[in-house]
Amino acid sequence: MQTSFYDALEARDPAAREASLMAALPRIVAAAKEGAPAYRRLFAAVRPEDVTDRRALAQLPLTRKSDLIELQRRDPPFGGFAAVPLSALRRVFVSPGPIYEPEGRRPDFGRFARALFAAGFRPGDLVHNTFSYHMTPAGAMVESAAEALGCPVIPAGVGQTEQQLRIIADLKPVGFVGTPSFLKILLDGERGERRFFAAQGAGGGRSPAGRTARRTARPRGQRLAILRHRGCRGHRL
Repeated sequence: MQTSFYDALEARDPAAREASLMAALPRIVAAAKEGAPAYRRLFAAVRPEDVTDRRALAQLPLTRKSDLIELQRRDPPFGGFAAVPLSALRRVFVSPGPIYEPEGRRPDFGRFARALFAAGFRPGDLVHNTFSYHMTPAGAMVESAAEALGCPVIPAGVGQTEQQLRIIADLKPVGFVGTPSFLKILLDGERGERRFFAAQGAGGGRSPAGRTARRTARPRGQRLAILRHRGCRGHRL
């Protein structure tokens, strides 16, 4: 049966959602203290059973991303923030800094499938994933989310514009996932734009879909463009 929601959690009453989130807080804080040495130190004075509302949550000590580089240098590889050994991980990503980021073996570890579903992707849709697969997590996050939805993926990554346009024309993916800047590169030029939208059955670069894609590509401050062509809708997350 078709549904507008990824799961029943999205259709909960707001009060029920809030109660469920707050009820989970003590267990989450206790698990962090028990499993991760860094949180054991940070939360030394924290009683997990007392963290039951947003006010208590806001009072927990913060660790800023800018501090992680030094923390990981002193206590490699993750600064004491991982609650499992390296052998339990699927991947270790490297973000600028460098900052090392663990990925566990749970399906859709980044919990990105919900976003893809909200953008309109459904099981069987072919996804053209142009996020980088090199060191950083975005490409793998999208792929694991698509896998959780039952969507096959073209692991395109970035660059090789002409080859990507050829792939799109040949395989006719349902949607594009990547940065607005790279989507604009694919759209730039009459030839590339025509081939891209012809592959989607949208009727050429001057179609409403073409205008939607351009609006998706241009706004500043947006980090992610998800374009799904059935219905010619563009999504920014």
